[in-house]
Amino acid sequence: MNNSSLYHEARFWTKKGESILCELCPHACVLHEGQSGLCGVRIHEAGKLRSTVFAYPSAIHADPIEKKPLYHFLPGSSTFSIGTQGCNLSCKFCQNWHLSAQHGHGHEYLPPAAIVKAAKQSGCSSIAFTYNEPIVFAEYALEILEAAEKEKIPCIFVSNGYISDTARETVFGCLKAVNIDLKAFSDPVYKHYTGGTLMPVLDTISWCVDRGIHTEITTLLIPGINDDESSLKKSCDWIVKHCGNDTPLHLSAFHPDYKMTDRPGTSRVILERARRIAHKSGLLYVYVGNYPGFDNNTYCPDCGECVIERNGYQVTIRGEHPHSLPIIRSIP
Repeated sequence: MNNSSLYHEARFWTKKGESILCELCPHACVLHEGQSGLCGVRIHEAGKLRSTVFAYPSAIHADPIEKKPLYHFLPGSSTFSIGTQGCNLSCKFCQNWHLSAQHGHGHEYLPPAAIVKAAKQSGCSSIAFTYNEPIVFAEYALEILEAAEKEKIPCIFVSNGYISDTARETVFGCLKAVNIDLKAFSDPVYKHYTGGTLMPVLDTISWCVDRGIHTEITTLLIPGINDDESSLKKSCDWIVKHCGNDTPLHLSAFHPDYKMTDRPGTSRVILERARRIAHKSGLLYVYVGNYPGFDNNTYCPDCGECVIERNGYQVTIRGEHPHSLPIIRSIP
């Protein structure tokens, strides 16, 4: 903690005269003294950029890793999940707005070493940065990552992927797994409903795949916004081409919330149609979330054998399988 401020000095910024340019995400906020970025948790104070949420988590839980959702990374394990407040997108349909749209911080100071110690004591197999957008608390996540690496605890981001080229390698480089939201395959939809743009997200997804980071993708299907057949086909075709047909895709049902309470929830018909489109595009592992009654088991695409059986968050792994499947069962 910096003695001259209540807040921890941030990374990824440069001075621009009397202002500061935040270089963490594509918004590239230019901040005068006392101003916060669009995320609400990075502030220009006393000539430096500072994080208002460093070491002040607002949510801590031990969760099934399938809840992230990650279905092919340490299946059946628990992950020590932490989040703060703030987000660098402003999604009107946010399902976690009580954290992402808030710009305060938690009440208890928990430095990185304390998080890793608690994760070890909990018996969790990994640490997940989740609930709100972990990019906005990058400094906190990076120091936890460093401490976790010494204890051989893998770390995970559940992220919108909206990060700058400048910061991506540093922030994402030591992660073992990510689930990235691909909110739509349309720049106008991104701009109108999230305040961001599509290309940086695609860049982050393909960057993670190229670096060998285990990558899964989630799309929240919102009726009348991003569920049309053309957009879904383009999205799935892009995933097959740039990530591989064995990349798990999670199609998640929308429930009216936050600034979109006037929208209907996603119907079973929409989810079934989206799943058919994804399979027709060549994706081998397509799962449906936030809606009961779907078969979310993992089957071998070669022989059809059930490899992982899921009943809610109850997971049964059907032993070793002779075919090579993209499932990480343990970390060396």
